[in-house]
This record gives sequence, structure tokens and C-alpha cells, in this order.
Amino acid sequence: MKLWNKDDNLNIKIEKFTVGNDRINDLFLAEYDVIATIAHAKMLNKIDVLNKAELNNIISELNMILKDIEIGNFIIEDEYEDVHSKIESILVKKLGKVGKKIHTGRSRNDQVLVATQLYLKNEICEIKFLTKNLFNTLIELAEKNKNLLLPGYTHLQVAMPSSFGLWFSSYAECLIDDVLYLNTAFKINDQNPLGSAAGFGSSFKIDRDFTTKELGFSELKYNVVSSQMNRGKVEKSVAIAIGSLASTLSKLSADICFYMTQELNFISFPDEITTGSSIMPHKKNPDVFELIRGKCNIIQSLTNEFNSISINLTSGYHRDLQLYKGKIIESVIEIKNCLEILDYSIKKINLRENILEDEKYKYAFTVENLNELVNNGFSFRDAYLKISEDIKNGNYIPKKDFNHTLKGSIGNLCLKEIEIKMKKALN
Repeated sequence: MKLWNKDDNLNIKIEKFTVGNDRINDLFLAEYDVIATIAHAKMLNKIDVLNKAELNNIISELNMILKDIEIGNFIIEDEYEDVHSKIESILVKKLGKVGKKIHTGRSRNDQVLVATQLYLKNEICEIKFLTKNLFNTLIELAEKNKNLLLPGYTHLQVAMPSSFGLWFSSYAECLIDDVLYLNTAFKINDQNPLGSAAGFGSSFKIDRDFTTKELGFSELKYNVVSSQMNRGKVEKSVAIAIGSLASTLSKLSADICFYMTQELNFISFPDEITTGSSIMPHKKNPDVFELIRGKCNIIQSLTNEFNSISINLTSGYHRDLQLYKGKIIESVIEIKNCLEILDYSIKKINLRENILEDEKYKYAFTVENLNELVNNGFSFRDAYLKISEDIKNGNYIPKKDFNHTLKGSIGNLCLKEIEIKMKKALN
């Protein structure tokens, strides 16, 4: 069944190509298409297109479909083009002409949009929940290891003293910015497109305010053409948000891989987290973190893909927009998996102590030496030049006062303030 069927004989190759992976992708949208259809049916009853008995019969059948979806019994066979045609077909088979009324006042265009936006709103909330879990883990690790010193690197060269507490909490605070991106994506998706039909509205006196409230949208997308132009934008808003989050996870994973090298050996993980080599018995590889890094880098490229799809499209619907669906669903699943596995894995981290006592990190304390000279009356520039000369002449003696270092800015982690900041972002 096709919602647009006019008894034309479409070539099977053309049909297969145009349907693409919709039957697979639409299984993720099925629940939301049913929810939106229930709201639409209630609205049709309100404007006297459906009587009360017809409404009750439709809602009863839709609830049965919803149960099948929830227990995994709902499938979209090859005879159906997508989830929308499958659901409408069930209603027609069960209810006859009553089922044929359900498409009144809407188009597949706004059906796809409303189901997609409801799906994305729910997924954004789940991603924020998983992000908060990882945030909590990082804050706990930061508090636990706030006095454990770590060499900081810039340009992959030893820079200044840092700490594991500072490292963990830096990524915790980065996650707050990612939540703000997710909040923006949620707001963009929180506008009801239902009733825009094919992008030019409906001559039926539909009540779009009713479906807005019924579906839990905060407001209506008023202009019907604008509603349809949001196809692609709603997906891209989420792509930008999860791309920001993916950037944080990728960088943290890259740090972990770097810190696990034998040359540094700052951190390690138990055997249950690492993998081995087929020929080298000594290997303990950070495969899980390398895969998180790679997967997250792919997610970051999604925004560019979306920009490329829409770069030369005029207003109104184009079939190109179908391509957004599968890509955003796959990326949402991927970022959730990465958040879960990273949170699980990083809890198992083992940290090495006394790293900065190693002679090779003596230059990490040059700024401490410089600051001491400034405190004793030197100008900053003269102190800088003196320490530089001491290093060149082999006279440099590092000021390794670990307690003093921890009392400085790296010891002021502001964990409580960061937690308050995250709480505000989540609200």
C-alpha cells in the first residue's frame, strides 16, 4: 500500500530505490506515528469529521498497534512503503471506511515531521540523562583524585603541572556546554508541525492548537511552509548537538589512549576493558576508546553531510530530505552507545601515583620557579629570561613543592560550582 497510490504501475526497481531503508528506519518512528495519529483522530472528532464511536474504534485499534510496537511484534512488510501506510492499512482492514478517514487534513509530509520530532525530543532527553551519568562519574573521579598530580601537555610537549582532578573535571564541565546544545535542539524540535499537511495547510477547519497541547509541544510552528522547511533543520539541530557531545567524548578517549602508552603509563585498565593482539602476548590495547573516538569523529561529520544534502534545495518538499532520517537515527543510537560504554569503562580506570617525581618532568615546574622570582621582586620578563638562561646553561633546579602546586589554581577545582552549573543546564 502507498499513501499516494493512484493505481499506477511503478517499476519495482524504482520503488525499491525510492523506499530505501524506510521500512527499517520507520520502526524507530512507529510509536510516535501512532501517538500523533491518536492526537489527530481526537482533533478530527473535535471538528466533527469523526463521531465519538468512530473515534473510540480508531483509538482502540491504534492502542493495539502501540502494544505490538512495545513488545516488538510490529513489522513493516515489503508490501508497505513505510510506517504510515502500514498503520493506515491496519485501520482500513479493521474498520473499513472509518479507517479511510484518518488521513483527512494531513499529509505524509507532516506525518513524517511530527513523528520525527517526537522521536528526537524523546531521544534528546535520553541523551541528556546518559550525559548526566557520565558527568557524575567524572565529578566523583575528580573529587577522589584531586590531589594526584599529572603533567599537563601542550603541543604534545610537557607544559605545567596538572592533576587528575583537574583533568576529570575539565571534561565534566565540557559536558555542560554539550547539554546547552542539546537544549537548543530540543527547542527547535518542540514546535508542532502537524496540520501543515504537504506544506500548504488544509482547507479543513483543523485545530492545530489542540494537537499542539495533545502532543506536548510547547508551541506551534505557525507558518505551514516554514513547518515543511524545517524538515532537515530539525535533524540538523540534533546533529549539531550530538556533534558537540561527540567532540568531547572523542577528545577524552584520545587522552585516554595517549595516557595509556607505555612511554607515559599514567593510567591503566583491567583486562576486562582492554583487548589483546593475535601475535603479541604483551598487548593491552585501548580498542574501546579508539572505537569511541572513531565513532564520535564520524558523528561530528554528520552536520557537513546534512549541509550538503540541503545546500541547493528550494522551499517545499523534496525527496532528498528522506536521506536525513536514517542518518540521524543511526547517529543517535551511536552517541548513546558511546556515552554508556565510556561511563562504564572509565569507572574502572587505574591511576599511577608520583608521576611528577620522574626526572623527565622537571621542566614542568619552570613556571613555579619563575613565579617565585616575581614574588621576590623580579619583573616577569626578567624572571622569564633568567629561568630560560638557567635551562640553557644547565643550572635549572625545579621547584618541586607539590603541596604548594596543589594550593595554586590547579587545586581549586570548583566541583560544587560545576555541579550547580550542570543542574541549571539540565533545568
